[in-house]
Amino acid sequence: MADTGNPQHLAHRRYAPFPPIVFPARTWPDNTIIRAPRWLSTDLRDGNQALANPMCPRRKLAMFELLTNMGYKEIEVGFPVASQDDFDFVRLLIEQERIPDDVRISVLVPTREDLIDRTVQCLVGAPQATIHLYNATAPLFRRIVFGIDRQECKDLAVSGTRQMLKFAEDLLGDCDLGFEYSPELFNETELDFSLEVCEAVMDVWQPTPGREIILNFPTTVERSHPNVFADQIEWMHRNMSRRESVCLSVHPHNDRGTAVASAELALLAGAERVEGCLFGNGERTGNVCLITLGMNLFTQGIDPGIDFSDIKRVRDTVEYSNRLPVHPRHPYGGDLVYTAFSGSHQDAIKKGFEALEHEAADLPAGTVDGSVRWEMPYLPIDPKDVGRSYEAVIRVNSQSGKSGVAYVMRAWHALNLPRGLQIEFARRVQAHADATRGEITPAQIWRIFAEEYLMDSQPSPSSVDGAPADSGQNVIVNSLYVDSRTRLVDGGHQELIRTINAALSPAGIPVQAVRRIGRVRSKHADLNAEIAVYARCAIGKRLMWGVGVDSDIGAASLAAVRSAISRAGRDPATAWRSRKSFARAT
Repeated sequence: MADTGNPQHLAHRRYAPFPPIVFPARTWPDNTIIRAPRWLSTDLRDGNQALANPMCPRRKLAMFELLTNMGYKEIEVGFPVASQDDFDFVRLLIEQERIPDDVRISVLVPTREDLIDRTVQCLVGAPQATIHLYNATAPLFRRIVFGIDRQECKDLAVSGTRQMLKFAEDLLGDCDLGFEYSPELFNETELDFSLEVCEAVMDVWQPTPGREIILNFPTTVERSHPNVFADQIEWMHRNMSRRESVCLSVHPHNDRGTAVASAELALLAGAERVEGCLFGNGERTGNVCLITLGMNLFTQGIDPGIDFSDIKRVRDTVEYSNRLPVHPRHPYGGDLVYTAFSGSHQDAIKKGFEALEHEAADLPAGTVDGSVRWEMPYLPIDPKDVGRSYEAVIRVNSQSGKSGVAYVMRAWHALNLPRGLQIEFARRVQAHADATRGEITPAQIWRIFAEEYLMDSQPSPSSVDGAPADSGQNVIVNSLYVDSRTRLVDGGHQELIRTINAALSPAGIPVQAVRRIGRVRSKHADLNAEIAVYARCAIGKRLMWGVGVDSDIGAASLAAVRSAISRAGRDPATAWRSRKSFARAT
């Protein structure tokens, strides 16, 4: 970059790349995630601390009940020594017996004796709970924040574990007590020192296969590429002792925007448990998003063990509890993540739905739902799997094309427009979108359609293509498309022609020919529904579409031809200028 006199162009020199791990024995790049990890939600602790206005008891309860209903079995419910509100909420859960039998609560505490004592007091009466102890181990914090050396740092972790055991023995004899230790800022700590501290903590706790210890490794401030974190995790996974008695947990933050990638690569590297928040809430840029991570597994055919089937309810509760909006583009849960405005995207999605319908129609009777594999352009999951409807998949604005308009007409209004009519009607909608410079709702699209094709089904014998209606000018019906499951009556072609001729001849507008009668399949229509007929007519030198809707197929066909004739009389913009193209059409 040229020196422009602005010192900003040199600012990058203040930063150094994060040192990679020299670890040629790594195996994680060849691994595959085949099962979901254990999950721990930190929404009520880490997420709550990150709020400008921490949750009140009512908002905390709403979040706790949401988490248990979704299926989270490990929930960090607070930091009891951080505030009286946190302490009181943990007591409320215990004293009011609001903790389901299969849920283990967790509380966080730093390695300080008086704080550990009060945290243990907070858990009295809990049937099962985990105490999560931590201290910062990174050299930057040892040097700048605490002014201690490696030995003093390790001694803090060891003494804190001993104090926790002493207080727990006195007060929590009836509690199924679990223990978790985190070397805070693990990702910035020397690997050999992280291992040394964890081994010293395990020497005190004495884990066995029936007495596990959770060793949790946080990227407290995310500073490296996700692959570097994976190397760190695999190194710990392969070098710690008593591995069969250790649950290796990770707590990724999102400072670089790669928390989900860090968590996924950590699972490949040996991690068994992930801590995070719904929709990624947390200090600075937040924790790893449990919604994204769980749904990412879902898209790979892995059961995450968490119920995401009503994503709107989840989002509404999180927004209520956190008083923070979920971004409309947030993966899986945002308002717009299943919505296409682009014309090319809409066309692909529309064709994808049609292909799925055809495949489902060919399945044997009695086939269970879910037998058709989800293979859809631009949509990695079926929106219905998270409680979203198809109606909002395609929305129309000035960037949309014929397929988007056709999809809306089909999904919202049960009309399956033939391709030529799609093209013609899309121009009308496009003109409206260009004029308003905004989104066109399904109701507005219907109004445009009805005004254009359905409002005037009784053509006056005034003029067709500039000539009097009784001048012998013929109406040539190239095609009629029947949009219904109703079968055509025997001899339907000729009967339709006779019906239309009989109705139009008194007006002096004879029908010269009906070239063919086609069908468009409708999953919406049934045998009792109204029939839609689309007529493609050559009128003078104009090629016009008309639409008729009626419970009788003859009446609907007649209304469709009348619609085309009426439009020819009032819309000179559709005149065919090329005799050759007119000849081809007729």
